[in-house]
Amino acid sequence: MSKLQPVRGTHDILPEESRRTRHVVETAREMSERYGFGEISTPIFEFTDVFKRTLGDTSDVVTKEMYTFEDRGGEELTLRPEYTAGIARAFISGGLRQHAPCKFFGHGPMFRYERPQKGRLRQFHQIDAEIIGVAGPQADIEVIALGADILRALGVLDLTTLELNTLGDVESRGAYRVALVEYFGGHADKLSDDSKVRLEKNPMRILDSKDKGDRVLVEDAPRMSEYMNAASQDFFASVREGLDNLGVTYSLNEKLVRGLDYYTHTAFEFTTTELGSQGAVIAGGRYDGLIETMGGPSTPGIGWAGGIERLSMLTTAGISAPKPVSVIPIGAASENIAMKVAHDLRQAGFVVDMGFAGNPGRRMKRANALDAQAAVMLGEDEIAKGVATIRDLTSGEQREVALAELVAALAVYR
Repeated sequence: MSKLQPVRGTHDILPEESRRTRHVVETAREMSERYGFGEISTPIFEFTDVFKRTLGDTSDVVTKEMYTFEDRGGEELTLRPEYTAGIARAFISGGLRQHAPCKFFGHGPMFRYERPQKGRLRQFHQIDAEIIGVAGPQADIEVIALGADILRALGVLDLTTLELNTLGDVESRGAYRVALVEYFGGHADKLSDDSKVRLEKNPMRILDSKDKGDRVLVEDAPRMSEYMNAASQDFFASVREGLDNLGVTYSLNEKLVRGLDYYTHTAFEFTTTELGSQGAVIAGGRYDGLIETMGGPSTPGIGWAGGIERLSMLTTAGISAPKPVSVIPIGAASENIAMKVAHDLRQAGFVVDMGFAGNPGRRMKRANALDAQAAVMLGEDEIAKGVATIRDLTSGEQREVALAELVAALAVYR
């Protein structure tokens, strides 16, 4: 029998990494709460149509990367490849329009069939923030500022660059689409097969192509800024002014696009050079047409998603495990008393380790390996006197303390 391994593109999140990922999530949750975002959790799988409608039939995610299956009832379901579609579906099916504007924070696993590499897995985890029901640039400013504050709280903002662009309104995008069709249509024989399909259905998707030949053509393609109407220019100016006012620095990047038609106005990414080719750690944009595309009422929205694994790798500061107090029974007769002492200390709020077996020497080695702060030793003599011996594992000093006073005596190690 071959050696069992995790499925390619997945990995076990062991305690040390779990502490880092939990730190990312808890930091993001706390900061989102300061901004008034409520936490949401949508199902890990949805009807496939939820993602086909929102991500587009020609997107790489839909055509190449989704984990889709038929359940025993004959329904076609898909493991979620991203969060926004599920949150938009919840907004519609939950009748949340009456509560708009809605501000949501979420986190959890996503699934895409991609070539695994550093910072890119087939099961990966994201934090996510969405504002639904606000048409004005205030929402753009706030959601970007939230992303910046989360990165700042994690100590990694200085390792990133906020790249900012505008996709314009529907009118501007329509004019730009015509220009792209004319330009790429004149070079159709040089386009990749995927981009030939995109030319017919969604030409802005060509700007996202990773094909080398396509990238050469993209360099000379028309720029969105050439087709912006006055309303779109004013909206983008307000976003930039708001970010300037909050001290959120950014770099303009006209090549930053979102190919799907329901995306409008602001597009942005916080990128880094610290993780090789996987540079985006938070990416998002405004999607004023998304909920209508899904069959809901016309409702504006904007949001972003951040890669937890990537943020965890950027967070170089060690997130250490809590240092325990070790309870060490000396002799079999002390085991039950020691277990009760350990239980009482945990109830009092201490982190407590008690080895399940071994002589006192082995248990003390375990205490040192766990970087325990103190050892509480209980032998027959101590039990007879109703005391425990506390040894400070940094100084080596030890003293006897009455069992009734143990919690107070250990307060310095809480």
